[in-house]
Amino acid sequence: MFKRLKKKGFTFSLNPPQVLSLGFILIILAGAFLLSLPVASADGTGQHFLDALFMATSATCVTGLTVVNTGQFYSFFGEIVLLLLVQIGGLGFMTMATLIALVFRRKITFRERLILQEAMNHNSTEGIVRLIRKVLFYSLIIELTGAVLLTLRWWFELPFKTALYFGIFHSISIFNNAGFDLFSSLKDRPGSLVHYVDDPFVNIITILLIVLGGIGFIVISDLLTYRINKKLTLHSKVVLSVSGILIAVGCLIIFIFEFTNTHTLQPLSPTGKILGSLFQSVSSRSAGLNTLDIGSLRQATQFFLIIMMFIGAAPGSSGGGIKVTTFAILIGAMLAMVRGKEDIVMFQRRIASDRIYKAITFTMISFLIIVVFTMLLSTTEEFSFLGILFEVTSAYATAGMSLGLTPQLTSFGKILIVLLMFIGRLGPVTLAFSLTITPDKEHYRYPEGKITIG
Repeated sequence: MFKRLKKKGFTFSLNPPQVLSLGFILIILAGAFLLSLPVASADGTGQHFLDALFMATSATCVTGLTVVNTGQFYSFFGEIVLLLLVQIGGLGFMTMATLIALVFRRKITFRERLILQEAMNHNSTEGIVRLIRKVLFYSLIIELTGAVLLTLRWWFELPFKTALYFGIFHSISIFNNAGFDLFSSLKDRPGSLVHYVDDPFVNIITILLIVLGGIGFIVISDLLTYRINKKLTLHSKVVLSVSGILIAVGCLIIFIFEFTNTHTLQPLSPTGKILGSLFQSVSSRSAGLNTLDIGSLRQATQFFLIIMMFIGAAPGSSGGGIKVTTFAILIGAMLAMVRGKEDIVMFQRRIASDRIYKAITFTMISFLIIVVFTMLLSTTEEFSFLGILFEVTSAYATAGMSLGLTPQLTSFGKILIVLLMFIGRLGPVTLAFSLTITPDKEHYRYPEGKITIG
């Protein structure tokens, strides 16, 4: 996997972050080329390369932001290209490469294991290939189950072939938290899942797919082996507990803010109000689908969704954001400081200091990226500040929700959003490591100093 190039006596090598970055770039460029072909568009005229690049990036980075109407603009070929990019981007191209290697019974080298460790955000290379096998198996089973259930539901209102195709497409898109949908291709149908806002079956299946795709494969594996081990790792406990709290709190806040909004919850039945609030709470942290018109939400709700998108999903998943574990550590640090404690303790386990530093670093870098890109887009795009902040956060967190800015973006704005989606999918720390040379280890430490805080 690592290629060494010798030129003029110098040896160049790619570290794992560089391999991941380069791999995603190559996949995006290949996808953009395919989407720009005339055969990829429904009318056969092709797509401007910048728009094709935007869509390929959005699919590979499992974001869901679109500059064209997916269900109406693309042909069957174009939709399949998008779906393949979503699948590769959701599982990770290294996971797909490992699948090919396993099929041909090729040995996975130690360097390749290092790249897989980086791609899966795993703590070590131990058992990484076994984890990849589980990822592929779990993904296949979950997507297949979702496709069957959604097909059976949509068969009541659509021809079987259309229902089957919609079931497969949306199951893969939803599980990988991509947010692409084809419902706008149907006559007199709104986009996304707005038509099914009060349909319990579609809501429950979609929510389960989003949650399973957002908690990460490490947690799924942990849950499936719980009957044998009778215990969960600290990582799984934190992800499940924090995710559950965020979903419940998010549902309650959206319900309260939108209960009297005549454009969202107010006209719905009591069941529809609960389902609408719950779905937006679950989807906002990464999935990008919606059953309520996001543009019709009150500004307080839209700002709350920005916070939810910023937090994001779990590490090792296809979701973005700073991740729920990072958010949990930040809250733990705040509570420990308020209580006068030196250690952050979760489930009777002390959090290592390097995890705390990493959480703070990742959060600050993410915050600064969003601030800088929001300022840049505010100078190039004619749109409300909240709408620009919403779009920037959605792109960086690969959430895919939109207030309508994306289709109106200037060429420069599209390039900025493409960069944001790419940075958000890889993670700013991984991208930074791929662009810097590994520094020499320091052999000394400076004297300790103190500064006043607060």
